[in-house]
Amino acid sequence: MIQFDRFDIMEAHYLYYRDYHTGQSSYEYIRLSKMKLKGFKPFQNLSFKTLTENGQEIYKQLLNNG
Repeated sequence: MIQFDRFDIMEAHYLYYRDYHTGQSSYEYIRLSKMKLKGFKPFQNLSFKTLTENGQEIYKQLLNNG
């Protein structure tokens, strides 16, 4: 069951956008850029393995719905 945790949500979305953007004009790249502009600074070694269990579930849902 996915829980509402803003940090998990932000990390999972950031990682998804970083991994699956298709260029500077893609939706994912634009969202990634907006996250950075608003001050989101992810953990330097952010990867699927470093996400919390909740974050991994959010990431998996993004993959399934993307």
